[in-house]
Amino acid sequence: MTTAPGSDERMRFTHRTLPQRVRFAPGDAAAALAEEVTALGASRVMVIAAAGKAEVARRVADGLPVAHWHHETAMHVPVPVAERARAAAREHRADALACVGGGSTTGLAKAVALTTGLPIVAVPTTYAGSEATDVWGLTGNGRKTTGADDRVLPRAIVYDAALTLTLPADLSAASGLNALAHCVDAMWGPRADPIDRALAGEGIRALRTGLPRVVDDPGGLPGRELALYGAYLAAVAFASAGSGLHHKICHVLGGMFDLPHARTHAVVLPHVLAFNAPAAPDAEARIAAAFGTGTAIAGLDRLRARLHAPTALRDLGMPGDGIAAAVRAVLGAVPANNPRPVTADDLTALLRAAWEGTEPR
Repeated sequence: MTTAPGSDERMRFTHRTLPQRVRFAPGDAAAALAEEVTALGASRVMVIAAAGKAEVARRVADGLPVAHWHHETAMHVPVPVAERARAAAREHRADALACVGGGSTTGLAKAVALTTGLPIVAVPTTYAGSEATDVWGLTGNGRKTTGADDRVLPRAIVYDAALTLTLPADLSAASGLNALAHCVDAMWGPRADPIDRALAGEGIRALRTGLPRVVDDPGGLPGRELALYGAYLAAVAFASAGSGLHHKICHVLGGMFDLPHARTHAVVLPHVLAFNAPAAPDAEARIAAAFGTGTAIAGLDRLRARLHAPTALRDLGMPGDGIAAAVRAVLGAVPANNPRPVTADDLTALLRAAWEGTEPR
C-alpha cells in the first residue's frame, strides 16, 4: 500500500534509488565528461553520436582517449543497428562508452552495454530522459521490446544546456512533453510510491515553466536548464515507478509504425491522462497542483497550446488501418494496476481520437 503524507493510513512502500552521478555543468561539458571518463579509469572510449551530432560530439569528447567514433544510430534502436555497434565495440576493444545526443543515441549505448557490460557516461542534448533510467529498448520485426537491467544505467550524466541550443523549438517542445509523460506515468506506474510522485510533481513544475521559455527564446539558456532539470526528475521518477499505460501504448506505436518518438508521446499523452485521471483522484490533484490549474487535463491542454504541440497520429505517419493491430498489441501489455480497467473498445476509442486529433475523452 502507498499513501500520501497526511493520510489517515500508515505509509508502507519500498523505493529504489538508482546509483548514478549527475552533473549539471553549464558550458563545461567537455571538462566534466573528461573527469567522469578518468574516474572510470577508461583508456579506450567508444563515442556514440548520430551523424548530425558528430561535430558536437568531437568538440565535447575532444580530450578523451577515443578508440572509435560511432555515428550509426536510429530511432527505436533496430536490432541490426545494435548488433553493428556491439561488433564495433569488440573490434576496437572499447572499455567505456560515451554517448552524446538524444534518446536514440543513449538507447544505442544501452544496447551495447546490455551485452558487453561496458560503463556509459551520457551527455544528453534533448529532454528524452533515457540517460537517467535502467530501461533499454530494441526493435525488430515491427515490435519494440523493452526491459530493465542495471548494466544499461549510465554511471554518470553530464548536463549542459548549451548543447541543446541546436534543438529547434518545436522539437524541444515535443521532447519536453515526452519528459512530461514520464511524470504522468510515474504518478500511477506499477511501482509508483510517494517519492516518485514528489519527484514527478517537481518535474512537471520545472517543465511547464521551462518549456514555454524555450519556445519564446530558443537561444536562451535559462528555459533550457529548467527543462533539463525537469526531464531528469521525470526520468528518475519513471525509472522507479515503472512503465504505465501511456508508455505501453507509445512503445507499441513506435515499434509497429516507426513513428517519431517524442512527437508520438506528445500526441498520446492527453488521451491517456483524460482516460485515467477520473479513476485516480489523488494523482489527478497532484498533477493539477503542479500545473497550477484546476484540473490536470486543463493544465496539460494549456501547456500543449502554448507549445503548439502536435495533435494527431495520422500527421506523424500512422495509418488509420493500423489501429486494430495496435489495440491487440497494447491490450497484452496494459499494467495490471492501471487506475481503471482497459478494454479493447477503450483502446480503440483512445487511439482513434489520437489518430484523428480530436479532443480526449
